Amino acid sequence: MKFLYEGKAKKVYELDERTCVIYFKDTATAFDATKRAEVEGKGIINNAISSLLFALLEERGIRTHFIKKLSDREMLVWKAKRLDIEVVVRNITAGSLCKRLGLKEGERLKKPLVELFYKKDELHDPLICAEHILMMGLTDAKSLRAIRRTALKVNSILKNFFREHGLLLVDFKLEFGFLPDGTLAVIDEISPDTCRLWDAKTGEKLDKDRFRFDLGDLLEGYKKVLERLQGG
Repeated sequence: MKFLYEGKAKKVYELDERTCVIYFKDTATAFDATKRAEVEGKGIINNAISSLLFALLEERGIRTHFIKKLSDREMLVWKAKRLDIEVVVRNITAGSLCKRLGLKEGERLKKPLVELFYKKDELHDPLICAEHILMMGLTDAKSLRAIRRTALKVNSILKNFFREHGLLLVDFKLEFGFLPDGTLAVIDEISPDTCRLWDAKTGEKLDKDRFRFDLGDLLEGYKKVLERLQGG
């Protein structure tokens, strides 16, 4: 396979003209990668959770780049032309939303909030609006409307699914791209690296905030998520 790219948590290889293989690493990062550690087994868990969730979305009519899980650490995906936009959907106040607006953590929002960020590491992924996206030509108005609609549909599916397994979906990040057939699709990963997940009864944080703020063993939290999702 031809090596294409290495990110903070994954490596990407080209398999052929239309498909790629994503390899999930054990690296944990936070605060623009200024905090970093190797957590043995993290990549295996994130691949398992992402594969499970992508398959769920496909079953519910959401197009993704997911084809199949190849191994403990590898996922086969359609090659996608990524958009430099990160979409964050929030159900409960947490993280940067609280910091920016002076809000108390843990307040349930009356309806989901969709925020858009410019995916640019050197600029620290700034918050942007639709007008910025159109001005910079990151995508067109039709695709942006489709992204918002899809993000809210994904939120509804995942929020209900997690609730059935005793978890609260606080917020999560999505990335989008165009597949070889021109279809807009959800890409990258969906895991505790990209979602805030709390225990519905105790409020225990089971996501990357454990690493960010030294709240407990990261792998233990991720394992709890996977065990619940696989438990039926």
